[in-house]
Amino acid sequence: MANTLGKKSIKKKKVSTLEEKAKSFGSLVLTLIVVLFIQSFFIQGYSTPTGSMLNTILIGDKMFFNQFIYGGSTPRNIPFTEIRLPYLQLPAVRDPKRNDIVNFEFPGMRDELVPSQNVQYLKRLVGEPGDKIEIINQVLYVNGEKFPWPEAGILAPKPTPKGQPNPQIFPKGSGWNEDNYGPLTVPKKGDVVNLTKENFVEWDTFIKREGHKIEIKGDGKIYIDGKESATYTVENNYYFMMGDNRNNSLDSRFWGFVRREAIVGKAWFTYFSWNSEISFSDFGRLVGSIRWNRIGKPIE
Repeated sequence: MANTLGKKSIKKKKVSTLEEKAKSFGSLVLTLIVVLFIQSFFIQGYSTPTGSMLNTILIGDKMFFNQFIYGGSTPRNIPFTEIRLPYLQLPAVRDPKRNDIVNFEFPGMRDELVPSQNVQYLKRLVGEPGDKIEIINQVLYVNGEKFPWPEAGILAPKPTPKGQPNPQIFPKGSGWNEDNYGPLTVPKKGDVVNLTKENFVEWDTFIKREGHKIEIKGDGKIYIDGKESATYTVENNYYFMMGDNRNNSLDSRFWGFVRREAIVGKAWFTYFSWNSEISFSDFGRLVGSIRWNRIGKPIE
């Protein structure tokens, strides 16, 4: 009888242990769901991997972004992967504005229909839908007025002169370079673009990204979705992005416009910062590089 009782108590103990593990696992899953919900709809963490926003944002800054202001969404990717998901987006408190620092889904390189990498970029929004962008010797003008550039931003020591085209610049065949650029108008929904055989290459990828087939035939006539057309009506609002470190920033000057739906959040504040270029193997020096004066600093 004593042996039987002993076996029963061991059994109860095993059941109790399994219940505790199940509860712990359930709590972990619930926590992950809550974290994903908050990150999707309200706040997103972001780390700075490059120097394109120096010295406004430093390499190693870890920041929070306000997603709710632009309309938070359910997860756009399977967590920790680049696999896309259909997503639901909430109404925005307001649309992105000129001079906001934003994170957004990379639209792809200039001639890519689909981005080769499903990543998010961080830049300053300098052009809203309908704005005219022009850069003269690194000085940015928006709608004819000098853009108020932050004091922390970095300029090249010597601008590339006008007339020296960079073949990688957007749009293709523009003849511009990164320091002398434009004028270029940022497309807005409802704009009507006149299409010619001369500007076909400028609009080819743009129209295809909006989901249409465009081709030019031997007679120089342009066809959209199989129908001859000399115009195209823009279907979305777009924005123009630039890095504060203009001399070292891969931005809209190189890959073009960013669709409104691709803009995820507005930079909020830095919650931690250290020199992430120092290896973890040199942990003492890494800890010593913590930038205490940047923790809690608003991002503007």
